[in-house]
Amino acid sequence: MLEFLSKMFGSNSSEIGKIKPIIEKINSLEEEIEKLTDKELNNKTKEFKERLEKGETLDDILPEAFSCVREAAKRTIGQRHYDVQMIGGIVLHNGRIAEMKTGEGKTLVATLPLYLNALEGKGAHLITVNDYLAKYHAQWMGAIYHKLGLTTAAIEHEKSWLYKPEDQEHDDKTWKNLWEITRQEAYLADITYGTNNEFGFDYLRDNMVQSMEQMSQRELHYAIVDEVDSILIDEARTPLIISAPAEESAELYHQFAQLVPKLKDKIDYKLDEKMRAVSLTDEGMRKIEKMLGISNIYENRSIQLVHHLEQALAANVVYKKNKDYVVKDGEVIIVDEFTGRLMPGRRYSEGLHQAIEAKEEVEVQRESDTLATISFQNLFRMYKKLAGMTGTASTEAEEFWKIYKLDVVEIPTNKPAVRKDLQDLIYKNEAEKFNAVCEEVKERSQQGQPVLIGTISIEKSERLSRILNRNGVKHQVLNAKHHEREAKIIEQAGRKGAVTVATNMAGRGVDIILGGIPFDKSLHEEVSKLGGLHVIGTERHEARRIDNQLRGRSGRQGDPGSSQFYISMEDDLMRVFGGERLKDLMEKLHLPEGMPIEHSLISRSIESAQKKVEGHNFDIRKHLVEYDDVANKHRKAIYAKRRHILENENIHQEIIDLMDDEAKLEYEKKYNSIGAQTMAHVERMVSLHSIDTMWIEHLNTMDLLREGIGLRGYGQRDPLVEYKAEAYHIFQKLLQNIDAQIVDILLKVEVKPQEIIPDRQIHRPLVMQGANEQLSGGGFAESTKDTIVNELKTEGNKGIEVSVKTQPALASSSSGFAFGTVGRNDQCPCGSGKKFKKCHGK
Repeated sequence: MLEFLSKMFGSNSSEIGKIKPIIEKINSLEEEIEKLTDKELNNKTKEFKERLEKGETLDDILPEAFSCVREAAKRTIGQRHYDVQMIGGIVLHNGRIAEMKTGEGKTLVATLPLYLNALEGKGAHLITVNDYLAKYHAQWMGAIYHKLGLTTAAIEHEKSWLYKPEDQEHDDKTWKNLWEITRQEAYLADITYGTNNEFGFDYLRDNMVQSMEQMSQRELHYAIVDEVDSILIDEARTPLIISAPAEESAELYHQFAQLVPKLKDKIDYKLDEKMRAVSLTDEGMRKIEKMLGISNIYENRSIQLVHHLEQALAANVVYKKNKDYVVKDGEVIIVDEFTGRLMPGRRYSEGLHQAIEAKEEVEVQRESDTLATISFQNLFRMYKKLAGMTGTASTEAEEFWKIYKLDVVEIPTNKPAVRKDLQDLIYKNEAEKFNAVCEEVKERSQQGQPVLIGTISIEKSERLSRILNRNGVKHQVLNAKHHEREAKIIEQAGRKGAVTVATNMAGRGVDIILGGIPFDKSLHEEVSKLGGLHVIGTERHEARRIDNQLRGRSGRQGDPGSSQFYISMEDDLMRVFGGERLKDLMEKLHLPEGMPIEHSLISRSIESAQKKVEGHNFDIRKHLVEYDDVANKHRKAIYAKRRHILENENIHQEIIDLMDDEAKLEYEKKYNSIGAQTMAHVERMVSLHSIDTMWIEHLNTMDLLREGIGLRGYGQRDPLVEYKAEAYHIFQKLLQNIDAQIVDILLKVEVKPQEIIPDRQIHRPLVMQGANEQLSGGGFAESTKDTIVNELKTEGNKGIEVSVKTQPALASSSSGFAFGTVGRNDQCPCGSGKKFKKCHGK
C-alpha cells in the first residue's frame, strides 16, 4: 500500500516518504490497542497527559495516540481510519494543509490531530463553513472523543452545545446527545467545533467585555480549518466587523436612487466588468450637477454628495438582483458569491447596502459606526498552530504560503480515482448551451443515471429549472433560497435517476453516495453500472478550484463518475476575459445552430483567463493583508492594554504616573477620601471606557485614511508606505489621547455611596459585519462620555454613584485637551501658577 503511494505521488513523494515509518509504527500498535477494555482505552488519555507533563512531546506519543483514536472510532461509529487518513492526520498535526479529494473522509481525519493536540489542555478548534456542519460533526465525532475521555462542544450563532451521550429525553430529536451550555463552557471543552464567523466574533466580543468573567475564549492554541480555501481565500476579503447604528438620513439615498437610472452607459459612465468598478464621465458629472442644481459637486459643502453618488451608481450598475443579492420579505439579503448561500443580517458597508435598498424601494436602514473589526487573515494567524484541509488547495499553494506560511500536501486517495473528466463544450450563446444541457440531462436521467448540475448564481439555476420543467424533467433545485435544506437534498443527489440543480458550492461538506441515503449495497452497485454520478457545470468559475470542487462531487472513494462543462460565449468569464480571438473563431467556423466546439485550444484559453483572474484576486487579498497588518499592530496593542486592566485589580500607580505633580496632589486627596477599594473599581471602569471610545474613533479615522491614501500614488509616492507613516503618528496620538481622557474623567468624577442596585447594562443594537457586511447580535454600552455615569453606576453591584463634573479639569501635560480661549501667555487653568505655554500648553 505505502509503496503504491510513493509511486503515485511525484512532488509529494518525499513528504509521504517521511511519514511512512510513522504509519508503520501506528499499524504495529493496532493489535495491542484492540485488546484494551473500554476503561483501559479511556485511561490512555490520562497516561498521555502525564507523559507530556514529564517532558515527552506530542510527536513522541503520536503513534499511540493515533492508534487509540482509530480504535475508538471502530468501537463508536464503526469506521476505521485508512492509512491515507493517518497520513492526512499527521500533515494536519504538523501545521500544514492536507489536500484530500471529496469523499476521502476529512471529517474523520480531523479527529486524529484534534485529539492529540487537545491533550495539552489548551483547547483545539475545528473551524467549518456553517452552523449545521459544526453541530453535525460535533455530534458525530463527539462519540470518539468521549470514548477517550475528552469533552466536545459546538458553537453556533446564538447557542452552544456539549456532546453528552446520555439516554434521556431531548427537546430536539435531530440533535440527540447535544446539550445546551454557556459560551464559556463551550470554549473550556477539549475540542470545540464552530464557524469562522463565530470564532471571530467571539474574539472581538471578548475584547469589549468589562470583566474577565465575561470572556469566553482561552488563548488561541490549535485550529484546523475545514474547507480552508473557502475560509482563508474566498472570505479573506471579508473583515469581521461589530458595529452600532449611526444617525444618518435616508433622504439622500432615495434622491440618488432616482437620479442614477437617468444616466446612460458609455456616455455618462464607464463600467469595468473585470474590476467590478464604475466611474462617471465628464458628461455624466455635468448631468448630475445639473439635476442637483449645483455648480461643482466636489466643493467642500457638497462633498457628502459624492459618496452617495458613487454608491448609488455601483448599486445600479455593478450589483445585480438575484446574483449579488435577493429581495426577501422587504429586505435586501446578500448572496455569498462563492457558496451561493443567502447571508441574512449581513450588510454591505460604506452606504452601499443603503443604496441598494433605495434602488429596490425597500426600507433604507441606518449606516453604522465600527466598534471592532478584524480580518480572517489576522484572526487565524493568531493561533499558535494552524492547519487546514480541503479538496482543492494546490492551485492556491503560493497564497497559502505567502500569507499564512502554510504548506500544501496532496494526500493520496484510498482507492484510485476513475472519474472521467470530459472536454468542455463551447456554444455561441446561452440559449443554445442551456438547451444542450437539458437534452443531455433528459437522456441520462431516463437511463437512470443521477445528474448534478452546477450553476454560478441563483438567477441561472432558476432559469435552467424553468427549461427543465418545460421539457418534463423532474428535478430538485438547491440554491441560496433554500439553503436550510441543502444538506438533506444534496446527500440524495446520487439516487437512481435523480436530477439536482445547485449553485456550485451548495451543500459543500456533504458526501453524495451512489444509490442515496441510507446506504444500500444493491442500489449502489446498480447506479455504479449506469456510470455513477454525472456532473454538469453550466459555466466556468473565475477560480479553477471552484470548478474542481464541482467535479469532485463525483467519483468519491473509487466510484465511477463523469463530469463536463458547458460554456457559451455569453458567459461572464468568456465575455469579459475570453477576448475577441475566440469570438472571431466561432464566427469563422460558421457552425450550425446548437453545434458546439470541443477543442483543447479553447479549453487552454479558458484556463489562461482563470489564472489571470486568480492572480488579480490574489493581489487584492495580498494588498488587503498588507494594510490590515498595520491595523493589526494597533489592535494587538490596544487589546493588550485592555486585558492588562482587566487582569489587574489595582492600576492606581499607573494612573498616578499619567499626571503632573500638581494634578497628583489633587487626585490623591480625592482617592484617599473616597477609599482605595471603590476608587480601584472606578479607575478600571474609566480606563476601559476611555480605551473603548477612543478606539472606536481611531477605527473610523483609519477607514478614512485608507480611503484617501491611494490618491498619493498620483504624486509618485507609495500609498502603503504613506499609510504606514500616517498610521504610526495617528496611533501615537491615540495612545496620548487615551491617557489624557482617563485623567480628565478621573479628575472630574465624583463618587458617592449608594444603595446596592441589581446588575444591568445599558444596551443599544449591534450589528456584526463580515466584509462589507453586518450581522445582528450582541449589545454594548453606549460609548459617549455622557453615559460614563450609567456604566459606572450599574456595573458589578458596587453600591456607588458616579457623576462627572462639568468644570475644567486638571490634566497631564500630554493631554492634548482643548482649553477653550486660554491664551499661551495666560495663567494655566490647572492652578499651577505657571503660564499656559509653560504648563499644559506645552
